[in-house]
Amino acid sequence: MTWSTRAPAAEIGFGVYVHVPFCASKCDYCAFATFTDRSHLESQYLRALRTEIERASNPASSSDSSQSTPGPLPLASAVFVGGGTPSHVNPHELVHALDAIPRRVDAEFTVECNPDDVTAELLGVYRSIGVNRVSIGMQSASPHVLAALGRTHSPDSVARAVQAVREVGLATFNLDIIYGGVGESLNDWVATVQQVVALGAPHVSAYGLTVEAGTVLADDASRHPDDDDQADKYDAVDDILTAAGYVNYEISNWAKPGHECKLNAIYWSGGNYAGFGCAAHAHRDGRRSWNVRTPDRYIELIEAGRSAESSCEDLDSATRSLERLQLQLRTRDGVPTAALDAVDVEEMGELVQRIDDRLVLTRAGRLLANEVSLRLRG
Repeated sequence: MTWSTRAPAAEIGFGVYVHVPFCASKCDYCAFATFTDRSHLESQYLRALRTEIERASNPASSSDSSQSTPGPLPLASAVFVGGGTPSHVNPHELVHALDAIPRRVDAEFTVECNPDDVTAELLGVYRSIGVNRVSIGMQSASPHVLAALGRTHSPDSVARAVQAVREVGLATFNLDIIYGGVGESLNDWVATVQQVVALGAPHVSAYGLTVEAGTVLADDASRHPDDDDQADKYDAVDDILTAAGYVNYEISNWAKPGHECKLNAIYWSGGNYAGFGCAAHAHRDGRRSWNVRTPDRYIELIEAGRSAESSCEDLDSATRSLERLQLQLRTRDGVPTAALDAVDVEEMGELVQRIDDRLVLTRAGRLLANEVSLRLRG
């Protein structure tokens, strides 16, 4: 499939997200449903995860009639296992759970990994069920920046992880990096991006550090990122990656041609996807739902034969249309020209550009995407 959020839903396919909430330590900026004190639940959680997947694959087998079901799972064209730290748990138990996912033979199958965990042996276990992509949390090439972010790995462990990826012959891999941490100079950031290029990552996700409520970072204003500093660093990463042959296909994502993430196309096109595990979200034809947040409660519900769904909402067609435009605006596909008034386009000056029958964000526009998004009309 050529990567596009404009393709018909049947062509884009069906996605699956699996949440593994366990971590050895929690990063200072992390607000996800992750837990460092529940390792005793890992095996039990992974068994419950397989059970939830099996029930979704065959809804008639479920004894819980309290939740409506959207029907059996379609074959997934993209699977992403995130967290938390999926590579932190027993890989054999993890793949036993994941192997229950109905999927296409050519499905993109990604597991998120901590650099310290990655070995050829670990990746070999993943490959046994068809995993063909990993996303490695590099974050920075500077030890002092990693320490400021609350990360525990070293830059050398990233290089070892990439070597393991090459050793087992995975089809592609992603490196995640973050800019804007306290003490990170522009030179530090440039060195990180240059290291990404040197490591030969086919896909790069570069995120500006954000302050989320309830995190260690949120409690220390002296460590909050500066908007102007982050804008300079965004320009730098875009310059370096573009010069190295990467294409920016979404505000925070760059890829060598043919290595774009397929699951991203499903998300950003307003497509359908299932979510498994605690705190996982799902979307099926306008019905958005999410599971209970803690692994304890998740296990309790699944073992009792009940749904782990915490709540849901039904989106009307106007809301779905607007949300799809808001997501597409962030991508290289842009939005139809009719999605913005001509007056707004003129007022926004250099933030958007017309490409054929679409309006696409310029680099300046990517930095102000939320302001442009407010003017969209579904």
